Order: sequence, then structure tokens, then C-alpha cells
Amino acid sequence: MKLDKKLLKASQIAIVDCMGLQKDEKILIICDKNTRNIAYHLFEISKKYSNYKPLLIEIPVANVNGEEPPEVVADIMKKFDVVLCPTTKSLTHTQARIEASKIGVRIATFPGITEDIMIRGMNADYKKISEETIKLCNILEQHKSVTIKTKLGTNLSFSIDGRKAFASKGLFHAKGESGNLPTGEAYLAPIEGTANGIAVFDGSFASIGMLDEPITLTIKDGYVTKISGGKQAKELQKMLKPFGKDAYNIAEFGIGTNDKAKLSGKILEDEKVKGTIHIALGNNKSMGGNVGIGIHLDGLIIKPDVWLDDRKIMEKGKLLV
Repeated sequence: MKLDKKLLKASQIAIVDCMGLQKDEKILIICDKNTRNIAYHLFEISKKYSNYKPLLIEIPVANVNGEEPPEVVADIMKKFDVVLCPTTKSLTHTQARIEASKIGVRIATFPGITEDIMIRGMNADYKKISEETIKLCNILEQHKSVTIKTKLGTNLSFSIDGRKAFASKGLFHAKGESGNLPTGEAYLAPIEGTANGIAVFDGSFASIGMLDEPITLTIKDGYVTKISGGKQAKELQKMLKPFGKDAYNIAEFGIGTNDKAKLSGKILEDEKVKGTIHIALGNNKSMGGNVGIGIHLDGLIIKPDVWLDDRKIMEKGKLLV
């Protein structure tokens, strides 16, 4: 396989800067057939920075984000210091990732990664992203409620009282730290049952891509009660329905902090775009919530106004803090 210089540079930033791989650490790379080339570049770079031979495992392409990897792979993850997961569907919110993180494994997931996103997203200033993301998390934890409004009709509120905020900051050097790469988001799980209002998604949606027309969700007491829009809204409904009521749970609120990320139709990159927020449905167990289910789908809202309690922290996508 021919090596690409730009992919090698991006892989080096991921392994050395973001994961802080040490010579005495073992590294595992998990991919599928669609991400084989990216995984191979990560594999080649990791050889240079560890005294141990890296291991590369290819798994079947999952059906949805949040689907568990094969059981044997989940067990193998626990035997390494660093695990990188460039896969088509997300392993971020799986029990396999959660259990490995609990015992100190540092994990980076790259759901939906493409070569262009890898090259573009990994060439950001992760020190700056880290500082801003941590600052946002601290602000989130100081407040009790979130309100989001947009010109398209979004008017959604929910409680975050007492919930821990997570910084997907791009620097995962401490035991058990995990997050996406490329990255840049502050996120948390809203209190279950508290979300009420309308959310109009106008950017992209996980497993769907760029939206041809907005998808509108009507939300009552923490659950989506109605999905409206065009063909893509029906596609979203089709994905959620097999998982039952909890698939409609308002699972996550996140704020993008990566100024190099661009709207691409891949939620991995889109939810990191500075000036956007995202709302996810389904599983929130991995971020301190109470809903454990095999699906987690994020949707993007562009240029929103956002309040924490009575404090406006974002106006038309511009952060005010």
C-alpha cells in the first residue's frame, strides 16, 4: 500500500501529540474495510514511537453508530495502553469503549473518518482547542439549564443541573481519557425527561449526511414525539424505530470548538465545527446519563443562539465567552 505524506503527518499528530504515545506503551488500531488505508498509516507511524509491535484489527462495518464491536475485540481492547478506532460507525458510546476506559486505556475514536477529514481536522491547534473546550465545560457545569433558538424555529430548553461536562479536547494523555479525533467539542447529557420544545436541524445528521431540507423534531418530557421533514426525516425515523422508546431520548448537547473543521456531511467533523451545536438521540450512558441502548445519532444545528440559564453564550453561532 502506497503511503501518503499528508496522511502520515496527520497520523503522527494523532499518535504523538494527541495520544502522547510512550515507548513503553502498547497500541491497538481497530478499523473496517472502509477505513483500511487510514488505519494502515496510523499503524506505520505507531511503529516508530513504541517499543512494542502495534496490532491492527479489521472488524465488520457496523449497521449503526453505537453498535458493539465483536466480543473478542472488546476483550482485546483492555490489553492495550492506547486504542485508536478509525471506523465507519462510531464506537464512542459502546460498552466496549466504556469498559476499556474504566481500566485506564486511552482511546480515540474516528467515526465516519475520511482521508480528507483526517488531513484537515488533524492539522488544527489542539492546545488552543483544548483550552477553549475545557473553559466551555467549566461554564456549562456552573449553570442549570440550556435554551436554544434559531431563525428556522428551534426553541428548545432542558436541564443540565448537576451534570458533568466532557471536553473532547484532542489531548488524551491521562489514563482513561477518551474522545474523538479529529475533535473539538464540549458536551454533556441533559437531564432525562426535561427537554421540551422544537429542534430544527439544518446542517447534517449522523448516518444520513448533509441535509437537503431541515429535519424538525417535536420534543416533550425528554423524548421526541414527532419527526417531520422530507425523505431524510423518514430515514431517521426508520433508523430509530427498531430500538424502541429510548432511541428517541434527548441524549446529548454539544458545542463545536474546532476552527479548522468544515461541514462535510460526516458527523465526526460536522459536530466539531465552531459556530455549531449538536443534539443527539439515544444512548447517553457514556457521558453520565441513564440510557443504555445500541444507537446514538447526532444532529447539527447551524448558527444558533444559546443561553445557559439567563446568560447568552452564543449568538448566531458566535461564542460570547
